[in-house]
Amino acid sequence: MDKPKAPSGLKAAGRRLWKQLTNGDYEFNSAEIRILEDACREADIIDRIEGELGSAALVVSGSQGQPVASPLVQEVRQHRMVFKSLVAALKLPDDEESSGSESDAARTLAFKRHYGA
Repeated sequence: MDKPKAPSGLKAAGRRLWKQLTNGDYEFNSAEIRILEDACREADIIDRIEGELGSAALVVSGSQGQPVASPLVQEVRQHRMVFKSLVAALKLPDDEESSGSESDAARTLAFKRHYGA
């Protein structure tokens, strides 16, 4: 199978994820390619939000002046959950180096750490 072409508009995190998963180790059907594209775009969104969070206050004033968590904190949390579900939907096999006892959740967490998402 030919290596699928990266979708246009991907930023650094999305391109990195795309390259890692389309390097020939995995074969994806058309539905999985769409899921992978969505995961790459989510990785880019997460990267962008985290960049904004780096220079923003984590606590802001609410509608009545009360301290509340920055809306960016909620957004990054939600996008991470979407990213996790997209990666899980790809049902990637365990790495060859894995002991075979690694859970899906642990694999997803390691994946997120690697891609900064």
